[in-house]
Amino acid sequence: MNRKMHNFLAWVIWLLSASFMFYKYAIEVSPSVMTTHLMSEFNIDGAQLGNLAACYFYAYLLMQIPAGLLVDRFGPRRVTSIAIAICGLGTILFATSNSLLLAQIGRFAAGFGAAFAALNCLKLTANWFPSNRFAFMAGLMMTLGMLGAVGGQAPLSAFINAFGWRDALFIIGLAGLGLGFIFWLIVRDRSKYHIDVNLAPEDTNIWKSCLAVFKSKQSWFLSVYSGLAFAPITVFGGLWGVPFIAEAFELSKTHAANIVSLLFIGFAVGAPFWGWFSDFVGNRKKMMYLGTIFATIAFSLVIYLPLSVWFLSLTMFLFGFFISSFLLCFTMIREINAPIVAGTAIGFMNAFDALLGALSDPLTGKFLDLGWDGTMAAGARVFSVETYRWALTTVPIYLLVATALLFFIKETYCKSVYPSPMP
Repeated sequence: MNRKMHNFLAWVIWLLSASFMFYKYAIEVSPSVMTTHLMSEFNIDGAQLGNLAACYFYAYLLMQIPAGLLVDRFGPRRVTSIAIAICGLGTILFATSNSLLLAQIGRFAAGFGAAFAALNCLKLTANWFPSNRFAFMAGLMMTLGMLGAVGGQAPLSAFINAFGWRDALFIIGLAGLGLGFIFWLIVRDRSKYHIDVNLAPEDTNIWKSCLAVFKSKQSWFLSVYSGLAFAPITVFGGLWGVPFIAEAFELSKTHAANIVSLLFIGFAVGAPFWGWFSDFVGNRKKMMYLGTIFATIAFSLVIYLPLSVWFLSLTMFLFGFFISSFLLCFTMIREINAPIVAGTAIGFMNAFDALLGALSDPLTGKFLDLGWDGTMAAGARVFSVETYRWALTTVPIYLLVATALLFFIKETYCKSVYPSPMP
């Protein structure tokens, strides 16, 4: 294979990996445009709806470390092809479920497969691209992921209005099976030019690999920060943002979904920007400080002030743009760990994202139930604006704690402990 063909294949493989991120986020946030449908269909309250949505994160959490080990040991191609298929089958089960238990199992299976998406893409990026492009490529990966989240908002809402939520999700599940098949046919685990990154040798002690990550204080600080910074996206963008905005600003669900989509569009724009800009200035921690602080301000404006629709839209975009700076911690955790355990390290960090997501959705739902005044509409609970504001106060608290944690994180100055010799 000549170098030109190699570079083309690298981008094709990256695009397929990022497409799984697109798919994963579309499924992850989909409950936000189906809250009324799901509460009515399964006769559940806010806490139960939060728990149903969080079943995705329960599986995501449980699989992060095993997923990292599997990808490191057996390679992204084989492992991820199966994971994509499981994600699609879980979505199909969710779409065809006739009981809350089956819906929870389907959501769990989707999260099980989705657990491989980010670490697979980052592992393949490390295997096919030089290390000095990793931060930018990681940001670009999240751009496609956030575009998937946009697709899971207003476009999915329109799709559901046209076909019903069950048929819409069934079609999305079939698309996942197709993506898994294409991934298997085309993806290769590593580049022949990238000699420092490989699959873990058969005699590698996986527990020592895990311990190397677990014993690093910086890995812990970065991972907890990541979980706290990511939680607002799951809580607001993934479930409660659309009904809150519809209620607080007296908008239709579709209009509210359009506005929440701006969070993900802002994230999509910001993710590669922060990767490029941190490389340009040679500093990641300052960028994370800047982004997290301004994200806290933007989100507080959204939930506490009676903004105009235009200013609300702008603020949602800015919130997404600034909070995307937290993705730099994925680059930092790779910079402080050996490439051979890249999947394990990224899985460790992703576990905290999943943990906070798994806890926060039902917790917010429980707070909403506590403030519920008994109002019902179309078989679903209706929460007041003040109840939403009280319940969503957890988000700025998360962001403030995340900002404080940055004090304990050491700057890497954009340099890896294990630099890549790729020519």
